Amino acid sequence: MSVTNQALPVARMSQDERLVVFASSLGTVFEWYDFFLAGSLAVFISKSVFAGVNPTAAFIFTLLSFAAGFAVRPFGAIVFGRLGDLVGRKYTFLVTILLMGASTFFIGLLPGFATIGIASPILFIGMRMLQGLALGGEYGGAATYVSEHAPADRRGAWTAWIQMTATLGLFLSLVVILGVRTSTGESAFSDWGWRVPFLLSIVLLGISVWIRLKLHESPAFVKMKAEGKASKAPVTEAFGQWKNLKLVLVVLFGLTAGQAVVWYTGQFYTLFFLTQTLKLDGPIANIVLAIALVISTPFYLVFGSLSDRVGRKPIILAGFVLAAATYFPLFKGLTHYINPALEAAQVSSPIVVKADPGECSFQFNPVGTASFTSSCDVAKGALSKAGLSYQNEAAPSGAAATVTIGRTTIAAYNAKAPDAKAQQTQFESSLRSTLKSAGYPLKADPSLMNMPMAILFLAILMIYGTMVYGPIAAMLVEYFPTRIRYTSMSLPYHIGNGWFGGFLPASAFAIVAAQGNIYSGLWYPIVIAVASFLVGLVLVRETRGVDINAG
Repeated sequence: MSVTNQALPVARMSQDERLVVFASSLGTVFEWYDFFLAGSLAVFISKSVFAGVNPTAAFIFTLLSFAAGFAVRPFGAIVFGRLGDLVGRKYTFLVTILLMGASTFFIGLLPGFATIGIASPILFIGMRMLQGLALGGEYGGAATYVSEHAPADRRGAWTAWIQMTATLGLFLSLVVILGVRTSTGESAFSDWGWRVPFLLSIVLLGISVWIRLKLHESPAFVKMKAEGKASKAPVTEAFGQWKNLKLVLVVLFGLTAGQAVVWYTGQFYTLFFLTQTLKLDGPIANIVLAIALVISTPFYLVFGSLSDRVGRKPIILAGFVLAAATYFPLFKGLTHYINPALEAAQVSSPIVVKADPGECSFQFNPVGTASFTSSCDVAKGALSKAGLSYQNEAAPSGAAATVTIGRTTIAAYNAKAPDAKAQQTQFESSLRSTLKSAGYPLKADPSLMNMPMAILFLAILMIYGTMVYGPIAAMLVEYFPTRIRYTSMSLPYHIGNGWFGGFLPASAFAIVAAQGNIYSGLWYPIVIAVASFLVGLVLVRETRGVDINAG
């Protein structure tokens, strides 16, 4: 592929072509709508699909269903990437939307545990895996298709619409759920109404299929096929030849891994931090996040368009640096403006965990199947789940862990002890009362909250995400030759976002539990963002102006 400093002279798209390209991204909004429903309605799904399973098993099944959706996305990228490079972007579009829509609709019809027993949760996880496979093929196809239609000097601006689809899909799912919930009432919604948003996906599926049947195959793919340059084995060519595999690895570690953690921190980790650490009521947290989301969403288009003028690489790398440099002060600022009482208590009554280091585990538990039972793990797990910072002190070997709050010391317990249940009750009761006496708030007080500043800080965190995410679709498309583009770009994108991004909450919690500082989980996105910056600075090449029809 040849590169010039200026965008190549390409004929402008007609108005009809622009509408068709925009319509292709609309199908991606619907796919994200389908994917987000299971997360938004997890509580209601659990009551039906996991009813009859003991609470621990139900919790594990629920976590596994979400993990499965993320885990299979790279495999979907390989399967549908190969298909897209062999038979075309348009036909692969149709397959992914049909697979996503059908599996989502089936979840709405899925009999509960009371009707078909253990088959219900197994089928649900299976549907989530099909959704993950479909999503794994969707993004690469959408980005490739739009890029291959767009004018060379507007490629970043056009693909930025694809980057907005996850946000718009989330909004659509929340609006539909709210509308159905309001119209049916809480009792009916809990009983059967939760199924309606899933069933409505059949309407979105019909619209998506109708739109995509109207689309033409991308000109780059048509030209490549006509010239007989199409790959006969795109997977082997993309990952079996070092010259191409090297590009995939550079993109993964120099772009998508860092993009994923920065985007997930702004979009999702903030919700966890607000509700779990700062104890902000869920409805208020959703309001401030929604406002910040509205403020930040247009910046996908801003940075996508800007990348057409100044390049993709400097904007993405700047996002990595800004995020890594300011995460700690921004999250500390959120504590100051949302829950100042917690900030004051941490200063006036510091918490100390004294434990034998040999019995302290690194509590990384992404699918909820591990068990942490030592007295050290019990103490640290309880404090971390409560969103509290603490200092670590070493205790003699074999000594039980203790928690000191101000001048009060509480003994932890071993969860495998014969009387563990009674000890748990005593430990939790003592912990609650001591924390209350020391001034640690059970919840954030809305009257003490500085909402404008909280929204500002949240918007900044989300804007970092738009910096790294807005231009990246165009850059990924431009990085790989047409013959293996769909396959090559999809895999590093979904490994970066499905695995590096998907592991963010579990990794951050484990780091917080080990270090004892509520902000220490931020080291996970910071380290990865810095690593991506360094790899990107040295190895990633600028792609603005690349002729994507070559190669």
